[in-house]
Amino acid sequence: MSRSLGTESEAEAKMYIFPEEIKRVYESSPLSFVYYQNIDGEAVPVLASDGFCRNTGMERDHVLKWLSVGMYERMHPDDVGTVSRISDAFLRGEGGYDVIFRCRIKGQYAYIHGNGQWQEMPDGTKLAVIQYQNVSNTKENMLTVEESYDLFRQDVFYTDSVTGLPNLNYLKAYGDERARSIRAAGNDPTVIFSDIFSMQSYNYQYGVKEGDDLLRLVAKELKEAFPEALLVRGANDHFIVINNHHNYERIAREIENADERIRKNARGVTSGIRCGICAIKEGMDVNDALDHARHALRRIHNDMTRTWAIFSQAADDRYWRERYIIEHFDRALQEGWIKIYYQGITRACSGRGASFEALARWIDPVRGMISPGEFIPALQEYHQLYKLDIYIFEQVCRDFILRSENNLPLTPVSVNFSRQDFDHLDVLGRMNELYRRYGMEQYVDKSYFIVEITEQDLAVGAAHLEDQMRRIRENGYRVWLDDFGSGYSAINMFSRFSFDLIKFDMELLRHLDDNNGANRVILREMMNIARQLGSHTLIEGVETQEQVAFVREIGCELIQGYYYHKPEPLDEMLYSIRAGRKITRFETKQEREELERAWLESGRAPAGR
Repeated sequence: MSRSLGTESEAEAKMYIFPEEIKRVYESSPLSFVYYQNIDGEAVPVLASDGFCRNTGMERDHVLKWLSVGMYERMHPDDVGTVSRISDAFLRGEGGYDVIFRCRIKGQYAYIHGNGQWQEMPDGTKLAVIQYQNVSNTKENMLTVEESYDLFRQDVFYTDSVTGLPNLNYLKAYGDERARSIRAAGNDPTVIFSDIFSMQSYNYQYGVKEGDDLLRLVAKELKEAFPEALLVRGANDHFIVINNHHNYERIAREIENADERIRKNARGVTSGIRCGICAIKEGMDVNDALDHARHALRRIHNDMTRTWAIFSQAADDRYWRERYIIEHFDRALQEGWIKIYYQGITRACSGRGASFEALARWIDPVRGMISPGEFIPALQEYHQLYKLDIYIFEQVCRDFILRSENNLPLTPVSVNFSRQDFDHLDVLGRMNELYRRYGMEQYVDKSYFIVEITEQDLAVGAAHLEDQMRRIRENGYRVWLDDFGSGYSAINMFSRFSFDLIKFDMELLRHLDDNNGANRVILREMMNIARQLGSHTLIEGVETQEQVAFVREIGCELIQGYYYHKPEPLDEMLYSIRAGRKITRFETKQEREELERAWLESGRAPAGR
């Protein structure tokens, strides 16, 4: 396993330093192994044993530099893809490291068996230790002498020691052959990738011995469910089935029955198994089909109501679009592919502009426009959303300077933040740092910056989120509750948080007349509740004159929607001004404060001027 890091200085700054005594013992070992550290998603070699150096014929310093560049240059091209996939999954903690590959040693290809595990060091740092063994002679003898699985199944090279099943080495050597034999017999082979749900938790609760018993139970039940199939023990808690048909209804039924027996017969409480299923089509090798089955399994996530998922091309396309987003996200920020679009927010009583919401739009040089409906869920899934949110805040700071230089109105701007942001960042600290860096005090005070956060995020947020929201308001920024009324709404939210404004979800407006006009009554009453709480109000998604009239009728203060303004980038606004086009008049800070005060005091803003 080897991947390169950006620069040597970056790696050295973060690299784990072994205590001298431990380092001497490990480096002098005749066993062949290497310790790696995960630094910013890259596997960086930190120690190599004498045994490994001797096997490669290199000095230790040369070995570490070679590993940093990559073993792949000496690896057989046919094995690079497999090793890369297994290495990436192992580095992400999604699988074990147990692989055989061919590598050039002293001018000739040798079969190398790599087997790895994670080890926690005394200071809590987790390192991956991988042992490399040259098994060329062993493999050649096996392939020469043994003709079938039954004859060599007791050999540890091809057999899992816990379950007695064939292991990944056997699957690599003979999986494609099994699939071809099924097809030659007139059947359609299918691969099933199975995972024991919450295996780590099971081991923690009941111990490793009981965990091994659960592995054996799963092996027994899967063998009973698919008696004619090849059943393989994969890495960790994974099992792989190469079945002799792809009758999905029958496969699903057998999986569900096996899952039920596993839950019933396990000594401890287990959540059973989850399975991804993929047909092995003509011309497709088992490894590719196995990847597809893994992708299908990921679609289940933590859904306790599902036991299996079938691979589909549409789902796979979504997966690769998601991978593109994650893999290119940092570059998109650096290269400016993600643009800020502004949507105006209008004062209902006057029709004047009151503020803007900053929205992200990804304009990709390869894929074109990538919808926020695609990239935001993907970033949220991989906990990268905090980078986007603070990036938007920074762009808003820069744009305030451009607005001032081009005589555009300096109006408040709201930026969406996620609950995840507060897990990864000191949000307030970063906001203050950017506010100072761009000299915002020369242009606007902090009240011009609005933090929008959804009620769903706050509903599941930890206690520290309450303190963060309070501190943000105390620092002079404003906090808006976004998407109120979208699915989950808890009135007790207002006993935990104070909001400057409540933003009502557009779905309430779209279904005003459903269920005898229930939403009309709810929105009208919520205006009164918000006023009593000292919070201002906004309804989003306004698209028709009838909706505008209703919003005004119930006394809501602000309107957002395509009826008044579609999102547009700042440069288009500047172009409109230079072209002499009429633009919306925006209220001054004094006008805004007077209107807000009047609404809270009287329940209805004064007539427009």
